[in-house]
Amino acid sequence: MARPVVAIVGRPNVGKSTIFNRIIGDRLAIVEDKPGVTRDRIYGTAEWNGKPFSIIDTGGIEIDGDDMIMKSIRMQAELAIEEADVIVFMCDAKSGVTQSDEEVAQMLFRSGKPVIVAVNKVDNIQRADDIYEFYSLGFGDPIGISGSHGTGMGDLLDAIVDNLPELADDEYDEDVIRVALIGRPNVGKSSLVNAILGEERVIVSDIAGTTRDAIDTPFEKDGQRFVLIDTAGMRKRGKVYETTEKYSVMRALKAIERADVVLVVINGEEGIIEQDKHIAGYAYEAGKASIFVVNKWDAVDKDDKTMHQFEKKIRDHFLFMTYAPIVFLSAKTKQRLHKLLPVVEHVAQQHVMRVQTHLLNDVISDAVAINPPPTDKGRRLRINYVTQVAVKPPTMVIFVNDPELMHFSYERYLENKIRAAFDFEGTPIRIFTRRKSDEG
Repeated sequence: MARPVVAIVGRPNVGKSTIFNRIIGDRLAIVEDKPGVTRDRIYGTAEWNGKPFSIIDTGGIEIDGDDMIMKSIRMQAELAIEEADVIVFMCDAKSGVTQSDEEVAQMLFRSGKPVIVAVNKVDNIQRADDIYEFYSLGFGDPIGISGSHGTGMGDLLDAIVDNLPELADDEYDEDVIRVALIGRPNVGKSSLVNAILGEERVIVSDIAGTTRDAIDTPFEKDGQRFVLIDTAGMRKRGKVYETTEKYSVMRALKAIERADVVLVVINGEEGIIEQDKHIAGYAYEAGKASIFVVNKWDAVDKDDKTMHQFEKKIRDHFLFMTYAPIVFLSAKTKQRLHKLLPVVEHVAQQHVMRVQTHLLNDVISDAVAINPPPTDKGRRLRINYVTQVAVKPPTMVIFVNDPELMHFSYERYLENKIRAAFDFEGTPIRIFTRRKSDEG
């Protein structure tokens, strides 16, 4: 189920990033900092009054140079109009309505999307009257806020959730595996989609996609039903993406949210670049099962060590996703293509696997016996009990005497022991440490 998207637009220096950070709060910190996860703080998730949504800070797209500023703002507005369900148009109480505010307002007005005018820097009572001139932009009641003090944020969030569309359900049965292909432009996502669907014995059903931004193709293979969520279908959506490489990520985000299994497609000819890490990092943070697919393998000069060396490169670059299997193939020649769907099926099963509590506790007890937790200032972590509380991804809660004593390295050791015992190939595992209450 894809969350609705909110975008923040406005001139430079009106405080977009401050408001973005206030809205997402510490939510990004829920995913512990794992080595190698590259973060772009342009995208986050939030919830208000029980309604979840995703939020984009278009400020990450600014182009330098005075003459470029307006072009940059236009591009941000274009991106917001393309991607968002609700647009927050940020202005500045100190400078009043500027000419560039009026230009942006015209673009947003034509889009027909709900627009909320948020007037920042209303830091005191005297400034409160300054918001009235923003009625002239034509979007109804402006909301006075202060990024530095946090005032008005409740009113802004109320207005955002009042305008959100209802969550669209994907209408697929539980046993359908939803697969998203993500990757930079030119890694061969479209040809891979076509190769998978063009294989014999694949039955494609002609149901139209259920969302406006992804092309969904349901199909069946050997009795298992799949849906391909093809982000490649979103490529031709305006100039905005051609000029800003990092916004190719935006296309992938909604597809990742709706998927069970994410195929991170890498160009075997070009190798790995930083952009690949950004894109894979989103799949990791979203808690999705993942597979690295190295495409164009037919075009690589190979000897008996090439594949092993490329695998090592992937493992070195993606330290945070060592659990993800790697499939080498060629969409063009169909070489090794038959290996892909069985791996997809396998990791989808791992993603929903539940382990019985007594088996989990046996593994953790053995792990602690082999390698007791280290002491910290004379105190030792004591593990009382562990239980699995969720799937997609498998999520464990470990009850201990003091969560502060759980070091990242020891948590990783326990995760490795759980993986060794139960596989969980292809899926992240979330581990939370809670204090055991004193009763009982």
